[in-house]
Amino acid sequence: MLTDRQRLILHAIIDDYIRSAEPVGSRSISKRGDVGFSPATIRNEMSDLEELGYLEQPHTSAGRVPSHKGYRYYVDHLLQLNKLTSHDLDTVRFFFAEKKNQTEKVIQHVASILSGLTNYTSIVMGPDIHRARLKHIQLVPLNEDTAVAIIVSSMGQVENKIVSIPRGLPVSELEKFVNLLNHKMKDVPFNELRSKLFQEIRNELILHVERYDELLHIVDTVMESNNTEDRLFLSGATNMLVQPEFKDVDKLKSILDLLDETEAVAQLFTSAGNGIQVRIGKENDNEAIHQCSFITATYSVEGRPFGTIGILGPTRMEYGRVISLLDYLSKDLAVLLSRWYG
Repeated sequence: MLTDRQRLILHAIIDDYIRSAEPVGSRSISKRGDVGFSPATIRNEMSDLEELGYLEQPHTSAGRVPSHKGYRYYVDHLLQLNKLTSHDLDTVRFFFAEKKNQTEKVIQHVASILSGLTNYTSIVMGPDIHRARLKHIQLVPLNEDTAVAIIVSSMGQVENKIVSIPRGLPVSELEKFVNLLNHKMKDVPFNELRSKLFQEIRNELILHVERYDELLHIVDTVMESNNTEDRLFLSGATNMLVQPEFKDVDKLKSILDLLDETEAVAQLFTSAGNGIQVRIGKENDNEAIHQCSFITATYSVEGRPFGTIGILGPTRMEYGRVISLLDYLSKDLAVLLSRWYG
């Protein structure tokens, strides 16, 4: 348990280090109007905080820097959320005032806005298409052997794929097949489509559509084609280049290599819970970001998690401002998507 004085000094040190990225000494802390202790008193408390594991001293003659334990205590007990500036609010409001007609475009713009406002790397995990409902399905013949299969979800996502169609099948049979699917399966959740296709609708297709099994296989293949890469939106990876912590080329390369791997980035979200989550340093499973913090916020539609927004930056992060932005933007995004899909 830290004393009130230790809490005040730790708070001041972390605030200064976030702003300067330079080790913090007792003299600079004593000059702050909100501290009010002598350099000698502050030095003693800094030494105790170091022994307790909240501070580290990178060099013998240098000041102290926060440890991962210090950042965790700061986030859990000392952090005061920033009031967003008028510029931040105007940027977000202007974005949501624009008319967007596709979920992917909205989420891509959210990633861009966040990386621009924070100067960190933003990663947004869009909704899984399997949580959506079928809105429309279409098979458009290109020639007698191939067609474009198009599936549109209630989330505005569009899956399309070039497929082989049964040779010699009359166009009228193809149209009959598609019309029957749209009639029977509109608004069916994607995670229930396969069972409905092969259990309920198959019996009706047997009676009315030629070569129905081959057509069912085509639709099944397209429905299974959704992948993580289509749902992941990343912006501001090069922002890592301007952070003093990552002047070490090897550290920076490992982070940029990670950000280049879609599946590895998606894994960062596996332990993201509801609401705001803050993972600092080695609390992140991937060793490449052990010098980073990753803050996530979920956004929901009708009380169901819909996707996750993440900010990746150095442990010397502006936690209060980032958390305020994520909280504000995730709530606005949830309101917008609820109007579309709720």
